[in-house]
Amino acid sequence: MSYQRVLLKLSGEALMGNLGYGIDPAVVAEIAQEVADVVKSGVQVAIVVGGGNIFRGMKASAAGMDRATADYIGMIATVMNAMTLQDALERIGIANRLQTAISMQEVAEPYIRRRAIRHLEKGRVVIFGAGSGNPFFTTDTTAALRAAEIDAEIIFKATKVDGIYDADPKGNPDAHRYQSLTYNHVLTHELKVMDSTAIALCKENDIPILVFDLSVSGNIMRATKGETVGTIVGGNCEVI
Repeated sequence: MSYQRVLLKLSGEALMGNLGYGIDPAVVAEIAQEVADVVKSGVQVAIVVGGGNIFRGMKASAAGMDRATADYIGMIATVMNAMTLQDALERIGIANRLQTAISMQEVAEPYIRRRAIRHLEKGRVVIFGAGSGNPFFTTDTTAALRAAEIDAEIIFKATKVDGIYDADPKGNPDAHRYQSLTYNHVLTHELKVMDSTAIALCKENDIPILVFDLSVSGNIMRATKGETVGTIVGGNCEVI
């Protein structure tokens, strides 16, 4: 099946390419072009971006920083990434709006659900920054939350791997890549797809999740057309 409204979850690491830290403008430009191609095909696209390439709240918390403070810093990092992506889209003529869960009126709109949906209906890409606006929640959970709020048909989790495995494929050459999974299997076996809160939200709202390799050119477009890329997680899926 093909999709008309999707939510694309980008990790902060996806924006840094092969760099050890920060943002690779060339990689961001490539992602923007892929999104542009999808938008031009008539698909409505919303994006949630992480901030792990700049700052990781949980890592800082483990080192002694107050968890809430660390998470707020991480939220600000996601806005930096979101602004970079916004600029890349604008430079190739793709209309978009950046909405943040923390008020930053000089650089972005506040997150307003109805306004976000209206932007999508007008063919604009909507980029959600600053996570959910609350500490102790990941951007994966934000992706599940926003997808439910805007009635997205599916979440595309674009990563550096080509799907979900039963073990780390880098350390285990015999690791099995799943074609499809149920929410319960992911939760029960603690597979590292998204955090458990995000998976539970998707299960409750029946939002499928497609995990695929972002580095393969054209994968986002293929995913919107319902082609087999990566691993899909859903309530009606079989464990294969």
